[in-house]
Amino acid sequence: MGHHFAVLKTMPFRGATMSALLLAATLGLASAASAQTNEKGQDQSKAAPAATAQDNREAQKRTDEFAEAAKAINGPAGNPECVWLGRRVVNLMWRDDLDTAFRHLDLYDRFGCPGGHVQATFRCLVRFGATIDNKIPDTLNTRIQACWINPSAQPQNSNFPPPTPPAAPPAKPAAPAK
Repeated sequence: MGHHFAVLKTMPFRGATMSALLLAATLGLASAASAQTNEKGQDQSKAAPAATAQDNREAQKRTDEFAEAAKAINGPAGNPECVWLGRRVVNLMWRDDLDTAFRHLDLYDRFGCPGGHVQATFRCLVRFGATIDNKIPDTLNTRIQACWINPSAQPQNSNFPPPTPPAAPPAKPAAPAK
């Protein structure tokens, strides 16, 4: 396995040839890993039904969340791809993984999803920040979903002022007459 990379270091390759060699090396590693997985497949078959049931519950939960968002939100922010990508962006921003958040935000924009909804959801999440407990699983994701559905939500006994709509851009001064 190590000799593949030594060859790559010593030979001058360009463009597609280098990509093809890297792909071939990766596929070789993947097929070796697949062979090892197949040998252990019999042992894992006993645990498969429990994992499948958990996967089915997660898939159903995700489907229900998308349906809830589609019913509650008019427009593209309720589309499943916008919900999925937007919630990921907000989650990554909360966890200070801004580089990854911005890459996801590029995809979010590419799907035609409204950037203002991500901003409003993150603003809502910040307002509820004191109620998020990292020790309790899924607290963050539940709050992100609630804020995605209703970005203007306020925590009880909040000191935060109610959200204000974005300001209109300043009017351009009239050009002097000549």
